[in-house]
Amino acid sequence: MGLIKAAASAVGTTLHDQWKDYIKCDDLGQDILMKKVSTPNGIISKDSAIQVSPGQIAIIFESGKILDATAEEGIYTFDQSTSPSFFAGQFGPVFKEMWNRFVYNGGTSKEQAVFYLNAKEIMDNKFGTPAPIPFQDWSHPIPNQMTGSMSPLRVEVKCFGKYTFKISDPATFMTKVAGTADEYRKDNLIEQMRSEVIGSFQNVLNELGNSAHKTPVLELPSATDEIKKIMDEKVFDQPIRDRGLSIVGFVVESVTLDDESNKKIDNYELSSNSFMQQGTLTGAYAQAVQDAASNAGGAANGFMGIGMMNMASGGMMGGVATNAMNNQTMQGATQNYDPYAQNTQSTTTQPETLEEQPTIVGTETQSQQTGTKFCSNCGTPSSGGKFCTNCGNQLN
Repeated sequence: MGLIKAAASAVGTTLHDQWKDYIKCDDLGQDILMKKVSTPNGIISKDSAIQVSPGQIAIIFESGKILDATAEEGIYTFDQSTSPSFFAGQFGPVFKEMWNRFVYNGGTSKEQAVFYLNAKEIMDNKFGTPAPIPFQDWSHPIPNQMTGSMSPLRVEVKCFGKYTFKISDPATFMTKVAGTADEYRKDNLIEQMRSEVIGSFQNVLNELGNSAHKTPVLELPSATDEIKKIMDEKVFDQPIRDRGLSIVGFVVESVTLDDESNKKIDNYELSSNSFMQQGTLTGAYAQAVQDAASNAGGAANGFMGIGMMNMASGGMMGGVATNAMNNQTMQGATQNYDPYAQNTQSTTTQPETLEEQPTIVGTETQSQQTGTKFCSNCGTPSSGGKFCTNCGNQLN
């Protein structure tokens, strides 16, 4: 019993009238994965015609057993006296295996039918992570000043996108999923499949965030090829393959960080403007440390403010100011502070008389010798205002 492909000239000619039955299936579209078609009496007579359209797989059943199958488009004549022809194209080995072993228990006696399977790529299947997924973001590395190593910033992301799939093993799909149902639709399995796709994607994210790939979190939408490659190499979609299906395309359309992760990145960017990730002081933070360390009169207040900056940054600046203060303390043993100078310089000169020693009044320094007032923070002579004209320090 098998299929014989009809000559092209037979279509649309008087030979068409010689076929006892003409079996065909309308386009299955994107929603129907399998559909059963038979004759009114459930018997496919000898010399009946079976049409296979593009994107279809036709499997001939009789009493629960495979008689023949084909995935090659065309019109075939059904001849019960011949052996299976298996015009199968890419599914040849699969169809032969089906013919040898495929039997459904309880099949109706002498019932014959054609099961049409959808061979097209099923498009526009959406997925989204219901809860944020952890991701190791190497585009915002955190330095370890003790070891000199770098660690990724841990963030939580939500991802949304689409995937496509197709029937890759008709025998497995019918055995484990569709059976001999009159019609099997995508809606019957799409929710289960979506959950498995998300699980596979989470495993891929773990790979993309490791030290071998170091994919930046905001570049995930452009990593489509890498995502599919990792999924195939690691076989993260094994549960889907076990149903005779395979994922063909996978696209991440958007990546959203949760509020806490956004705060982490904002704080990271603020800290990046204040010091280099290797521990070298830069920018405003560096200036604050240098000013506080070099100014004996304002060092205590200066380092107190730096400590507040450190707490605001979540401790990312920790240890830098302390090191700078300790270094300045060591240097202070050989340096003296000159309140009259605009810039502090190292000197061993001491005031010659006690009358020249400055008297601290509030936040101003007043010379007993000249009566002139100076800013205690930078040493600039006071102009009589409430604020220092050089550094802005409030004066009493």
